[in-house]
Amino acid sequence: MAKVLIVYSTQTGNTEEMAKAIAEGAKSVKGATVVMKKASDTTDRDLISCDAVAFGSPTNFGYISGALKDFFDRTLIQCREKTKDKPYCTFTSSGMGKRKALDVLDGIAFAYSLKKVGEGVMSKGKPTLEDIAELKAMGKKLAGG
Repeated sequence: MAKVLIVYSTQTGNTEEMAKAIAEGAKSVKGATVVMKKASDTTDRDLISCDAVAFGSPTNFGYISGALKDFFDRTLIQCREKTKDKPYCTFTSSGMGKRKALDVLDGIAFAYSLKKVGEGVMSKGKPTLEDIAELKAMGKKLAGG
């Protein structure tokens, strides 16, 4: 049974909508449980206790949100030895349509020794039906389905 943690930050609701699609996909896998938490409410214990994790952020000035960056700053030292090879995926929403924030998230995940399960999903603004389908598939894959 996989416990999937979805850590995200949102301002307009677009990134939260994406998080919910990943959660729906993960929940479709028998026995999987999902915990969705805003980055500001997530702790190192949440990350250590999950089996897989998804990180989501709006793109702010070509970078991840301050709230998600703060989460990483607060948890790296406690988690880096305890997250080796946990599956992860990333997702962002952006008004500019740039992928830099996804690259930043991959770089940070490398510091945690996480294992990437697929390419990050980026929505330009509100997620499209295609984005939602891709996110659901990613959630299912993250949960082992």
